[in-house]
Amino acid sequence: MKKTLFKIMLLSVISFGAYFTSSAQIYVTVRPVAPVIVQTVRPSPAHVWIGEEWDENGHEYKYSGGHWATPPHPGDHWNGGHWNHDEHHGHSWVRGSWEGKKK
Repeated sequence: MKKTLFKIMLLSVISFGAYFTSSAQIYVTVRPVAPVIVQTVRPSPAHVWIGEEWDENGHEYKYSGGHWATPPHPGDHWNGGHWNHDEHHGHSWVRGSWEGKKK
């Protein structure tokens, strides 16, 4: 019984540790400034402009916006990303995402 309980507790600790490690958030004290990108001609009516967007790159953010993209499914629309501010940690980027048509 004690061995089973110990195994369950150990598995729980490992699972929680893996969860919190995988959900780590990058915080910066000063938000990076998006470079000036010239918006080119829209390739087709289906394309959507992805403006400010940032990817995690180690312990910082790398600009990845400034491009045209097509929705993964007809009728999807782009919800742009935004910066969140946590007064204890700093700024973190919330990625934009595609969202399906509301029914």
